[in-house]
Amino acid sequence: MSMSMGMGGHGGMGWGLMRSLRRDDSVTQQQLPKGIVRRIAGFAGPYRKALGVFLVLIVVDAIIGAANPLIYREIIDTGILKHRSGLIVELALVVAGLAILDAVLSLWQRWVSARIGEGLIFDMRTRVFEHIQKMPIAFFTRTQTGALVSRLNNDVLGAQQAFTDTFSSVVSNVIGVTITLAAMFWLSWPITLVALALLPIFLLPARFVGRRLASITRESYTLNAQMTNTMTERFNVAGALLVKLFGHSRDEVKGFSEKAGRVRDIGVTQAMYTRVFMAALLLTASLATALVYGWGGVRAAQGALMVGTVVALTAYLTRLYGPLTALSNVQVDIMTALVSFDRVFEVLDLPPMIDDKPNATPIPRGPALIEFDHVDFGYPSAEEVSLASLESVAVLERTESQPVLFDVSFQAQPGQLVALVGPSGAGKTTISHLVPRLYDVRGGAVRINGVDVRDATLESIGEIVGVVTQDAHLFHETIRGNLRYAKPDATEAELVEALRAAHILPLVESLPDGLDTLVGDRGYRLSGGEKQRIAIARLLLKAPDIVVLDEATAHLDSESEVAVQQALKTALAGRTSLVIAHRLSTVREADKILVIEEGRIVEEGRHDELLASGGLYSELYTTQFEHQADPDDPDLDPGAGTAESGAAVADADGPVLTGAPVRGDVGQGSGTGTGGGGPV
Repeated sequence: MSMSMGMGGHGGMGWGLMRSLRRDDSVTQQQLPKGIVRRIAGFAGPYRKALGVFLVLIVVDAIIGAANPLIYREIIDTGILKHRSGLIVELALVVAGLAILDAVLSLWQRWVSARIGEGLIFDMRTRVFEHIQKMPIAFFTRTQTGALVSRLNNDVLGAQQAFTDTFSSVVSNVIGVTITLAAMFWLSWPITLVALALLPIFLLPARFVGRRLASITRESYTLNAQMTNTMTERFNVAGALLVKLFGHSRDEVKGFSEKAGRVRDIGVTQAMYTRVFMAALLLTASLATALVYGWGGVRAAQGALMVGTVVALTAYLTRLYGPLTALSNVQVDIMTALVSFDRVFEVLDLPPMIDDKPNATPIPRGPALIEFDHVDFGYPSAEEVSLASLESVAVLERTESQPVLFDVSFQAQPGQLVALVGPSGAGKTTISHLVPRLYDVRGGAVRINGVDVRDATLESIGEIVGVVTQDAHLFHETIRGNLRYAKPDATEAELVEALRAAHILPLVESLPDGLDTLVGDRGYRLSGGEKQRIAIARLLLKAPDIVVLDEATAHLDSESEVAVQQALKTALAGRTSLVIAHRLSTVREADKILVIEEGRIVEEGRHDELLASGGLYSELYTTQFEHQADPDDPDLDPGAGTAESGAAVADADGPVLTGAPVRGDVGQGSGTGTGGGGPV
């Protein structure tokens, strides 16, 4: 009876020990910040009562388990050997009752454990996700996405296991070993000492196997991470297209196969090491059982021990080796849990550079005035916005941030269109990023309606400022879902009106699923022009007072460009607009043109004035704009795009779409989106 129970116990305990011993013992060398245990205790504050119940259940369960061998002893010595049938039945019923109680306690313990564990996962994940959402855009330009996802998944789970696995394991093992050793020494201290002497037979090979498993497990994790990264990059549209264009499919398969093959070999090695571990555990249990039955049986035959005592000692052996071995590795278990908490706290402790001030005030809605007042700016350094562990580098780069903008001052009056022109790298995009407060200035101020954006609530800035970039980003959702990102409660009529104003309604209505059509990863099932107009429709739903536009027609064919220009005219109408200009029509219509060079405004005025002055704008006009259309043509349609594109093909409802077939597949035209942004 006890032997079969023992093997079952060893099987369940063995796999738990396997997980414990394969952990990387290098974690014990890591330096953790002071007060982390107190901070963890504070984090677990809402679960204090549940943890108390959990602890009581563990103690009661350990006591019940330790009581069984003593009952077996009484059944044999007092019941069987003395032929007391009534007592045997009574004690058997007690064993059955304890088994039922143990099963109930086990279910209750698992329920409490799950409540605590899943609650902690929810709390930590939501806090980390919320904190990351507050991070400035500079944080995301430096951080590896996979590293952030790992914090939300692996490290949060590791921290949760500190309570549901490590905590319960340590407490139950300490209580179980204490009770078991006390009972065994009481029953026979000589046999107990010899049984303990056999522990190294199991512990030494287990330690060796654990170190080897930790090493190859680390390699396996690294290889799996590399394969995941490869699949993520090659399975998106841009990556798959690049592989096909360069004809590297065979090389990709070969590289992936090498990593997968090594993971396969590691799996075989892990299986064999695990079998060695289990064999050592079984061998130790068998030797100990043989010792107790052999030596104890001889002493029982000599009358020095009772038969029931021998059986009880054997039963206790099944509760001794596993917990003792687990406790021998408890430092690694605890440090692993603490390191996971530390990695979560590391992210939570990184202060967002851009956040609401305690007394932040909302910017009032209505016609908007933009004011740049002697603005100086330099991009933040790595130390200001990032963590080395999230960039997968040992130390963050310490290069000093260089100034990008110098004493930039201008105003955009309500309803005005201000165009930014200048050579590449002059600082135009940087200026456009300061209005929605993607970054904070280093000197001077950016104001909207007289309110410094640093003193305004981020929510009000998000409501007032809308942004369209050249590479509009769409989520892998339906057209309806992408539009409602701007206005979750938008009615069907509002969605249709936004699509009509963006000159994209005919296409959407022609699709079999209409608004419920999936746009694909980053909107790749749409052509470039179609994607831009969906993004503009999203902007129109948001209805901002200010539009910041990196003019979104530079990479489109002529017909798509015409359609997008018409949509942009609708989006900009009546709104204060800051536009990085690529088109002649934009600079001709602008109320004010700012010429940017090396982070400074070197010229300011209207098109004709600047052209006549013969400065940098005149040079830019010659190189960038003059070829687009005849500036002296009085009949030039300002929204008609390039002169070479021929007649504008648009009717009252919208343009004739290029490459946009009316069928189940959305247009496969000039899709060039790379996830660069889109309307905010």
